[in-house]
Amino acid sequence: MTRGQRRLSAVATAAIVVGLSAACGGTNTTPPAGEGTTSASQGAGAELAGQVKVDGSSTVAPLTSAASEFFSEEQPKVNVTVGTSGTGGGFEKFCNGETDISDASRPIKDEEKAACESKGIKYTELTVATDALTVVVNKENTWATCLTTDQLKKMWEPAAEGKITSWKQIDPKFPDEPLKLFGAGTDSGTFDYFTDEINGEEGASRKDYSPSEDDNVTVQGVSGSKGGLGYFGYTYFEENAAKLKAVEVDSGKGCVAPSKETAQDGTYTPLARPLFIYPSAAAAKRPEVVAFLDYYVANISKIVTDAKYIPLNTEQETKLKSDLDALKTQAG
Repeated sequence: MTRGQRRLSAVATAAIVVGLSAACGGTNTTPPAGEGTTSASQGAGAELAGQVKVDGSSTVAPLTSAASEFFSEEQPKVNVTVGTSGTGGGFEKFCNGETDISDASRPIKDEEKAACESKGIKYTELTVATDALTVVVNKENTWATCLTTDQLKKMWEPAAEGKITSWKQIDPKFPDEPLKLFGAGTDSGTFDYFTDEINGEEGASRKDYSPSEDDNVTVQGVSGSKGGLGYFGYTYFEENAAKLKAVEVDSGKGCVAPSKETAQDGTYTPLARPLFIYPSAAAAKRPEVVAFLDYYVANISKIVTDAKYIPLNTEQETKLKSDLDALKTQAG
């Protein structure tokens, strides 16, 4: 199965499982009696059963889906479902006690922390990979090989709404081609990160663009419009490189292309970012959740490489393992 097939399969499976759960009125993350009751002290070789519910960022979902597929080879009776309601939507479910782990492409916000605290939801932030938020254009776009952060702001800031409608308005050297914008929906951590770094304020964006929590919609929109431009995680660009072109970004020190190397060495600014998962302390008391987290972290390099993400450096990987140990200690 290719990575693209895995992504579609995982999302479709998650949607079906979530739909069936909703139809049955099931939102409780505690496994039914008799499931997930194996003691953690029995070791990694013990056969476990139960369900692990994950939701959140569409950027992080393929990574967690890859982890769940590898994990299912060792623990086939543990059903890990991965939803993609966006970082904000994921935290809403997580802080309401509906999920065990929240995928996130930005850190949790203060109001989300307060929501979790009000419901007694304790958690730990685990950094699992690095991303290079990628600006993409149509293959027929021969003029925009590099854009400055000021030019991106001119396109996307709230003041551009209804006014900046042509590429020629971005640069007089560009053609008078209609500017068609596609991007993340407002529940997306990608939207929060991009607007903060490019427009200077989280959530500040023109509204007359085509938003979606599904990055594949952005791929279709940009690839179908000569003047199209959009943004999403680097892994989605890699998967769709035959359909789109990645734009280099100049934040004041010259044009830099998104890549594994430039994200890791810090030269791809300001659009390189960490990616997270947030497990709850309550969920970490259940052996099937602990086993999944242990597998995820112990095999993070393999998982990240398979899913074509940018891996953690040695220092980051050491911290990830330490943070998981702290969560397990907290969970008791």
